[in-house]
Amino acid sequence: MDITLRQLSYFEALAETRSFSVAAARVNISQPALSIQIKELETRLEAQLIERLPRDIRLTRAGQIVLERAQKLLADSRALKQAVRLQSGLAGRLTLGVIPTIAPYLLPQALTRIRAADLSLEIRVHEAQTEILLGELAQGRIDAAVLSLPIAQAGLEVRALFEDRFVLAGSAARIAGLREQGEALRPTHIPQDQLLLLDEGHCLGDQALEVCGLDRRAARVDLGASSLATLAGLVAEGFGLTFLPQIALRTESQAAPSLALMRFRAPEPRRRIALVRRKSSEDAGWFGELGDLLAEAGAALLEQGAQACDPL
Repeated sequence: MDITLRQLSYFEALAETRSFSVAAARVNISQPALSIQIKELETRLEAQLIERLPRDIRLTRAGQIVLERAQKLLADSRALKQAVRLQSGLAGRLTLGVIPTIAPYLLPQALTRIRAADLSLEIRVHEAQTEILLGELAQGRIDAAVLSLPIAQAGLEVRALFEDRFVLAGSAARIAGLREQGEALRPTHIPQDQLLLLDEGHCLGDQALEVCGLDRRAARVDLGASSLATLAGLVAEGFGLTFLPQIALRTESQAAPSLALMRFRAPEPRRRIALVRRKSSEDAGWFGELGDLLAEAGAALLEQGAQACDPL
């Protein structure tokens, strides 16, 4: 009997999770059934693919080779399914990845517009950090992703959506103190020991450090928060200062009424938001349609953010 794509998907799940129980849950089968399928795959290939350790599994050299080939085959299979699903434009089923500093703000606006464009569209959203989404995009697990530029990965088509300016956020007392200085506010003027940023892995934290001219390894910055909502709540109560993107201002200002905001002098620090997909994937117009709807939602959020923040 030939090797099946299903067996390769089981092996991929096991290699990625390094746990039979977790892998079985991911692929929706029982742990014994997964073990049987992996043993059968090894039998058909006449090679040991994994070393079974007491509390772990480890790929053999043969297993590493099989995993690399399996991921390519599975990515092609997913791309084939995607081409059929989206052959009539923005219809059928769509899996969209979004980074956490965009998802809670853009998605409510965007999904309303997407549903209005096609009520029959089945859309699935996966929120994860940039590195994870790029990996899932390469493997065909998601159709497209909303990310912050630049992106180093090759083989992607990029559709710019909007530019999202950074605003300084803090308590009313801290922001008033900065205003009283009477100088043009620049990111490099912010005291390092007052700056709170997202923890490692969030591109927004890296971008904020960059505009402040700081190195993550040398900066004396608190890098422990996992969400913008957490940061906004902390600084609103006087625990330092942070950067908030303009698309988040209305939501976070409503959640933390004591939050004070202050714009930077031009040129304002900003990030560029884009929709990306694999160039090799089929596009029957869905990518452009989706990009237009996301850009429209982004423009509405930027307008709301501008109203939430008084100009300098």
